[in-house]
Amino acid sequence: MRGLRVELHAASVRRGENWALREVSWALQPRERWALLGDNGSGKTQLLKLLCGDVWPTPGRRQRRARSYSLDGRAIDLTEAKRRIAYVGAEQQDKYVRYGWNLRVHEIVATGLHGTDLLLNPVTAAQAKRIAAMLKDCAMVRHAERRFLSLSYGQQRLALLARALVQNPDWLLLDEFYNGLDADFRRRVDAVLSRARQGGQSWVASAHRAADVPRGTGRVLELTAGRISAVKPLRRSALRDLARRAGENLPAARRTARSSASAAPLVRLSNVKLYVDYRLVLKDLDWQLREGEHWAVFGANGAGKSSFLKLLYGDLAPAQGGQIERSGLATGTPMAEWKRQTGFVSPELQSDYGIDVSVADLVVSGRHASIGLIDEATVEERRAAAYWLRFFRLTSMAKRRPRELSYGQMRRALLARAMTAEARLLLLDEPLTGLDPTQRAIMKRLLEKLMRRLTLVIAVHHPEDLPRGIRHALRLHNRRALIVTS
Repeated sequence: MRGLRVELHAASVRRGENWALREVSWALQPRERWALLGDNGSGKTQLLKLLCGDVWPTPGRRQRRARSYSLDGRAIDLTEAKRRIAYVGAEQQDKYVRYGWNLRVHEIVATGLHGTDLLLNPVTAAQAKRIAAMLKDCAMVRHAERRFLSLSYGQQRLALLARALVQNPDWLLLDEFYNGLDADFRRRVDAVLSRARQGGQSWVASAHRAADVPRGTGRVLELTAGRISAVKPLRRSALRDLARRAGENLPAARRTARSSASAAPLVRLSNVKLYVDYRLVLKDLDWQLREGEHWAVFGANGAGKSSFLKLLYGDLAPAQGGQIERSGLATGTPMAEWKRQTGFVSPELQSDYGIDVSVADLVVSGRHASIGLIDEATVEERRAAAYWLRFFRLTSMAKRRPRELSYGQMRRALLARAMTAEARLLLLDEPLTGLDPTQRAIMKRLLEKLMRRLTLVIAVHHPEDLPRGIRHALRLHNRRALIVTS
């Protein structure tokens, strides 16, 4: 069969003092499509990076080559193989945010042809034609001139998919690609991948949810603690089991708009208009959050959910004429005072933590609403951080760096950071994204306990990600916030 063949021969990967992968042997044949399953920390992302050449196998006692590539029966080196493999994942998307790489969308796609992060060479006429065709295939033509960081989360993901596919890769590696996408963007991605599949595209797609396994996937590899635990055809029964574990078949949490009229307002918005990068995101916003209330925030990608939470947190401010009042915060009080009593978890926060700090210091920094620590933590702060590290099963990772954690483990660390703040208000932007079914269930139970003593606002795409007890909901649509009743 013509195309790129990838083989791993008892390959292992060590990160710091820990083994991310152990003795993995796997052969990928052209035109195969694989689902890669496993819990947080099982090694899925490291395995994808090993396949595409971004991670090197750790030398072991065996002298045999741990990774090899062949094209149409001819052995090739890593440099040639990398040109035929495209990787897309949340970590890649976060990197653009972290480093402020704010290219235009058509330039982002062009970097896929050049195999670089930034556009280093001019685009030829033939390449421009190819880029235009790919933008059309991904329904991104009207966004071609927009800056990448001005796009919604879903639009950014589609732009990166276009960047990957414009290379015409032999293998497409999708790392939790559907995470954070609403139903409309999922359909758009499905359509793009369906056309790619008809053209013979091979892929490996990691997932926690059955709905996140691309259609047309035929085989599955399961990882457990860095080792292969199963290799088998992907049957419907396996998808049903994955859906059951993820809670995808559970009914949506019941939401009503019952008022807590006796409770004091914690936050009040009056005639608020919110602009982000000179673009109107929300308007005519009149809303109040009372102490002890719990709200879900729904909306499509780009509807303004993340911006709404940033407004509540204090990272964004209303336009002139609008007003936001925060309980206990007099005019002129530094916003840091509010942030010290407000826990916040978001994808952007995860991208910010590319700095070289220990996981223990990351968790402690929740007490200071800072990225890392300026001063040495107190005994009390260390004790609080240790409690949440134990709760999230991260004690053994306390000395690691964020880059040594899986995406899901990092999300748990940021949730521990938010809890360490002892917040009155907890703002969560898609907090369960990237968590395996076991951790998702644990997190929901934790949130249900926390809701007895604080106020929660949580933005989600999947209703099954809501903890029980959410009695109020906002739906953001067409720049307005509508109270949902049921």
